[in-house]
Amino acid sequence: MTTDTTKTTDGPTPSRRSLIGWGGAGLALGAAAAGGAVAMTRTGNDVDPAGAETGAAIAFHGAHQAGIATPVQDRLHFASFDVKTDDRAEFVQMLKDWTAAARRMTAGHAVGEGAYGGLAEAPPDDTGEALGLKPSRLTLTIGFGPSLFEKYGEKFGLTGLRPEALVDLPEFPGDNLEKARSDGDLCIQACADDPQVAVHAIRNLARIGFGKVAVRWSQLGFGKTSSTTPDAQTPRNLMGFKDGTRNIAGTEPDRLKKFVWVGEDEGPAWMAGGSYLVARRIRMNIETWDRTSLQEQEDVFGRDKGEGAPVGKAKERDEPFLKAMKPDAHVRLAHPDSNGGITLLRRGYSFTDGTDGLGRLEAGLFFLAYQRDVRKGFIPVQHSLARSDALNEYIQHVSSAVFAVPPGVRDKDDWWGRALFSKEV
Repeated sequence: MTTDTTKTTDGPTPSRRSLIGWGGAGLALGAAAAGGAVAMTRTGNDVDPAGAETGAAIAFHGAHQAGIATPVQDRLHFASFDVKTDDRAEFVQMLKDWTAAARRMTAGHAVGEGAYGGLAEAPPDDTGEALGLKPSRLTLTIGFGPSLFEKYGEKFGLTGLRPEALVDLPEFPGDNLEKARSDGDLCIQACADDPQVAVHAIRNLARIGFGKVAVRWSQLGFGKTSSTTPDAQTPRNLMGFKDGTRNIAGTEPDRLKKFVWVGEDEGPAWMAGGSYLVARRIRMNIETWDRTSLQEQEDVFGRDKGEGAPVGKAKERDEPFLKAMKPDAHVRLAHPDSNGGITLLRRGYSFTDGTDGLGRLEAGLFFLAYQRDVRKGFIPVQHSLARSDALNEYIQHVSSAVFAVPPGVRDKDDWWGRALFSKEV
């Protein structure tokens, strides 16, 4: 990322950093986008067919937030935050500061005046580890959790604005959730093709939010396990099987409208054009799986391991004959035909977090799924899977969260959550 301190069409850039630093009280923020210096590859449908592997920038502004239907990048840094301030004005200013920083980072620029060249007596505006790196298709996506409305509804003027679809997820059979690694008042999903770019983004937003929010938990991910570009090779999960076949594509506006984007008549106006995100950390019992026969592995999934073809078929994308699979096969139970047509847009990532102290890999899938309504999407599907999925012998859900993801930032005067916080209190 490059340092850019010149004035742009997005507004004035402060001439010098104040001693209280970027995001401090009363600091006028420069919300500069790339101004044409970097190729923008996002379109109205969140599709960037030309820039998938070029390191180019994905446009920050749009009807929907980037990072949902956008072609899935290779790396993830996901962070859940707890709010630490009761001051509504302070929290709203932080959201504006975050938006300004996100606009710059996704365009390939450093935050504020950058990592060097400012006052020697003050901390730099940017931490500096992304200097010289390409934008790497960085997307930053924000969501608001149920607890934000529960704890701060009255103080922040949010009473009556919690969407009915933003429900607390039930406890499913087999769940072994870690409370400290679940839930959160708000989240940021950073996706990029360079892990350092993604980590840099979360680090700087956390720094800007210091005193107003604090990281509750976070997750690094690699090797996307689902794709929103079906013409590309389907990725594999850590069990070695292709994942995300027939996932919703960014080039399918009709399916996105039907299954992902919230309609204008579906809840509070501030969510129109947004979506709902479910995040689940799924631990895989890798050692047990690795000692399982190939035939059983294929029976568990309902696909062959080499091609990814459904049972009895030759090619991965052949229409599956569900009744040819075992009754508890994962594909059979998760398929829309077994769930009244329910379809989720998945953006999951693999993770490995060392060992568990017993010589076993701490590894698995960080599941991310977007939908129009959690009550009609993830919850009924997961109830079905939790009851009888053969895969349950080899996995366990250990972290869980749900967030309302508002629509996109429309232009240089817009900011994350503006419609939600438009009411004066």
